[in-house]
Amino acid sequence: MNSRFEIQAPTETAPAETVVGEIIPPKKVNKVVALSLSTALVVASSSLAMARETPDSFADLAEDVAPAVVNISVVQAASAQPQFQMPRNLPDFFGQTPPGQSPEFQMPQVPAPQAPRSVQGVGSGFVIDPDGYIVTNHHVIDGAVEISVTFTDGDTLQAELIGSDERTDLALLKVEAEEDLPYVSFGESDEIRPGDWVMAVGNPFGLGGTVTVGILSARGRDLQGGSLVDYLQIDAPINRGNSGGPAFNQEGEVIGINTAIFSPNGGSVGIGFAIPSETAEDVIAELRDNGMVERGWLGVRIQPVNDDMAEGFGMDDARGALVAMVEPNSPAERAGLKSGDVILSWDGQEVDRVKDLTRYVAGTDVDQSVDVVIWRNSAEQTIDVVTGTLQPEQTAQAVQPVPSDSGFKPTMLPGTGVGLADLNDPIRARFNIDPSVAGVVVVEVAPDSTGERVGLRPGDVIQSLSLEPVESVSQAVDTFEKNKEEGQSVLPLLVARDGGESFVSLRIKEA
Repeated sequence: MNSRFEIQAPTETAPAETVVGEIIPPKKVNKVVALSLSTALVVASSSLAMARETPDSFADLAEDVAPAVVNISVVQAASAQPQFQMPRNLPDFFGQTPPGQSPEFQMPQVPAPQAPRSVQGVGSGFVIDPDGYIVTNHHVIDGAVEISVTFTDGDTLQAELIGSDERTDLALLKVEAEEDLPYVSFGESDEIRPGDWVMAVGNPFGLGGTVTVGILSARGRDLQGGSLVDYLQIDAPINRGNSGGPAFNQEGEVIGINTAIFSPNGGSVGIGFAIPSETAEDVIAELRDNGMVERGWLGVRIQPVNDDMAEGFGMDDARGALVAMVEPNSPAERAGLKSGDVILSWDGQEVDRVKDLTRYVAGTDVDQSVDVVIWRNSAEQTIDVVTGTLQPEQTAQAVQPVPSDSGFKPTMLPGTGVGLADLNDPIRARFNIDPSVAGVVVVEVAPDSTGERVGLRPGDVIQSLSLEPVESVSQAVDTFEKNKEEGQSVLPLLVARDGGESFVSLRIKEA
């Protein structure tokens, strides 16, 4: 129902007398203005109160959508028992861990008692088509040899797996029913705002259809292992067994798929995560058409650009994705991308975060030509990239910046606390450095030094300094001193460690 409020100035009820040239006394003017303002404030306050009013009940909404929400039971071979927890490493936004507690990301899926030769688990899902197509999480059905779907009326049907996508943790099932099934539709997750009401329906702890209510707490959350998804954070309680269940807006549209919780104890603490419908709808459509999702591939290892790195590369501000390594025979190598390039935009889309580039590339069609704006040699350039196909063994890799006693006499870089040595066979053996790795090795890092603060440690191999390759300590020192004399305050170092490469920004101090 649409309501319209009209604000009108009050009128006098007594007959008016017309007097030519009469000046209305100031008190009368003030009275009229005051009355108008008072009425406006009353109406505005009433409108705000209505906007903030808590719904009387969610019962009608729950009654409408619940028949389309299903319980999913799976039987898996014992060797295929799923991992129900997400990695323990937590993003910074969760802050400090309370003493004695070990918070974890957990997939809210419930393992049931194990049979000798199989593993059983339960989760949730929802019907999106009257013909029997059902959405759930990939981790709910991963490794399943048998999938059963139970509806609110108690009917149970065997389900066929149409396809699943591990990278977005989504799966599509199909059941054959004798009549059309109740179903729900995807809504616009991009339109829901923090503070808007959400309702979750699922199968917590295998208890059966359960409704919980809360609000959207935040948007764009990052979870480890979910680089292609900007998760919605909700405080509607979800627990183990809610995995794959829907989160609804007040119109009864699915705006998210409940996937993970953050919890110190395995239960809900009001921090849950849902895959936005904007992501899910496209993935499910491709699973339905092809049984799999085909994604674009670039072939680089990337890392964030921090303020020091931006200064070292001559950039005005910290943005983009820094290329730490280019994979051989990849689209990136064929396009001429190099280690040390900063990717600023992809096909006209600005890259503000590392995750942005990962999503843009994955969402690009295979064999598509794309204009890519990069920062190289203190200037922007545009190159053309033709995407490849992301294979199952390939992953979009984002690297973390690299975080003493060595027994080798070092040559110190003045003011940094970093001691270097030339690579030779004893040093390679001491630090287990592959013969193919070239550069100079870090053999000492002084406590509380600049080198320690940027994460350098003995055994790291510095391959380039300020984007200039280095093969000896003397060359590294000369490059260091030259940049220092030229007024450079931050030097980007390309560091090899444990088979990977990443950049660190080393701020120069006076000796």
